[in-house]
Amino acid sequence: MTEVTNEARVPLTIRLCGPRGFCAGVDRAIQIVVLALKKYGAPVYVRHEIVHNRYVVEGLEAKGAVFVEELHEIPEEHRGQPVIFSAHGVPKSVPADAQARNLFYLDATCPLVSKVHKQAMRHERQGRHVLLIGHAGHPEVIGTMGQLPEDAVSLIETVEDARAYEAADPDNLGFVTQTTLSVDDTAGVIAALTERFPNLKAPAAESICYATTNRQDAVKAAAPGTDLFLVVGAPNSSNSKRLVEVAVRAGAQHALLVQRADEIDWDHLGPLKTVALSAGASAPETIVSEIIEAFRQRFDVTVELAETVQEDETFLVNRELRDTELTVADMAFVNGEALAIGAR
Repeated sequence: MTEVTNEARVPLTIRLCGPRGFCAGVDRAIQIVVLALKKYGAPVYVRHEIVHNRYVVEGLEAKGAVFVEELHEIPEEHRGQPVIFSAHGVPKSVPADAQARNLFYLDATCPLVSKVHKQAMRHERQGRHVLLIGHAGHPEVIGTMGQLPEDAVSLIETVEDARAYEAADPDNLGFVTQTTLSVDDTAGVIAALTERFPNLKAPAAESICYATTNRQDAVKAAAPGTDLFLVVGAPNSSNSKRLVEVAVRAGAQHALLVQRADEIDWDHLGPLKTVALSAGASAPETIVSEIIEAFRQRFDVTVELAETVQEDETFLVNRELRDTELTVADMAFVNGEALAIGAR
């Protein structure tokens, strides 16, 4: 679709969700990589994507981060350099492997994911079999299950799984959840489990993180009456995909997950009067701005903020990095305002 002149542009309202984008756990994880590069120099190795956004990953690679899937990929000559574990968390076997290889590691696991690890271990210590509600294969689920012996935890993905699960000891079960699930879907799974296992023990505190809940609440508020709901996020981002599902259930006529403005099929959007826009917890604000600007080139845009709550949570970085300061430019990068991400 070619850019249209001012005279031809039709009015369009964009409901911009708040909160959106980076959460405190993502912000902390990116800070850890940037601080490690400043303190120890390049290369700094990162096991798995630090967060699920390839533009964040590319920006960090440009600064000297090297992403690997397994520790054995780190060259022998660089084993004195730090290796960072991603925000999603890792099984206990990973730090044990790092120690066996004499690697210096920094754990960037989100503190709210670490809280779920502790909740699961507490259930297990108290003699309960742990039911983990989550998505098979997601790094966070792999990390949480990896905190426990293999026979101490079972994965429940759906209401159907909950109804089919056979417990060896139905009176000694406890559950935890992945932090990035749909609040409504998870409630259904928990209800199905509780119906079958009345003595099922909940974790001491909510497992789904505040940022996931807040972003879903903002989407629910913004979605009714919208012709299109766009969620900025990566296809492997669990919390971003859940936002698309929530938008449709909350009344959006159509919802899409996009990584950049150039992924929008402008010629086939149909008539638009109201578009809502949000971003998953690992999506940088610079891409939100890019998409708004792309709409401005095609429509007479009015932006309305659809804010449900303000977030002010922060998490401290690792003790080893607290003596290193970030510059203003570093903070713009960390906050997702100035990532080194060129157009494809």
